[in-house]
Amino acid sequence: MSSLPPLPPPFRPCGEHIAIELDGARALFTTRRGGCSQGAYASLNLGRFTDDDPAAVEANRELLERALGVRFLYGRQVHGARVQRRTSADDLLEEADGQATALPGLAPLVLTADCLPVAIAGRGAVAMVHAGWRGLARGVIAEGVRAVRELGASGPLSAAIGPGAGGCCYQVGDEVLEAFAHSGAVRDGRRLDLRALAAIQLRDLGVERVHDVGLCTICSDRTLFYSHRRDHGRTGRQAGIAWLS
Repeated sequence: MSSLPPLPPPFRPCGEHIAIELDGARALFTTRRGGCSQGAYASLNLGRFTDDDPAAVEANRELLERALGVRFLYGRQVHGARVQRRTSADDLLEEADGQATALPGLAPLVLTADCLPVAIAGRGAVAMVHAGWRGLARGVIAEGVRAVRELGASGPLSAAIGPGAGGCCYQVGDEVLEAFAHSGAVRDGRRLDLRALAAIQLRDLGVERVHDVGLCTICSDRTLFYSHRRDHGRTGRQAGIAWLS
């Protein structure tokens, strides 16, 4: 197993994972390492809606929560644009592709296996959104920015784009190409650069500092990230997690 690849500042290694400090918040992008799942799901699979052993998934989640000292906030992701504004630590599982909070100790979390996890933060509020091509087309980034402002984030906003399918590998069909034909994020005619698209949207929304880790889940070392496309759907899920510092 290789170590983490070089990370662009201000990203830094945090054990087996990738961390970054944002305005008033911290974010962590997990790898697939350090858990107890086996086989195709080895080892830190956090996805309940996979064919992994449910007990292993719960153990992995509990391990990560204890290590970070937070309580996770998550929803049932449907490739939409809804971002829940969480004002308590209830366990209601609602359809949403992002979580946002202004409460210390609570950590918005999204699960990915090629889609992007994107953290958005300002002083006093933080969000994490799940951004695949459908979410990006439907406005999940804008809704994440709106959520942190509605929850009271002050001053400039910053964002961190975690690992996801890269423009190097993410070939798409005509429906996707048509949706983003004028976005500036189509590469060589058939590939969509999700990270470039997310960065463009964030900056257009006034986010002052946008950091991109620049790692592709499809062509990176397969011991590093889960990838739905590379592994033909039989794979686990890593997470993007953010919380107030």
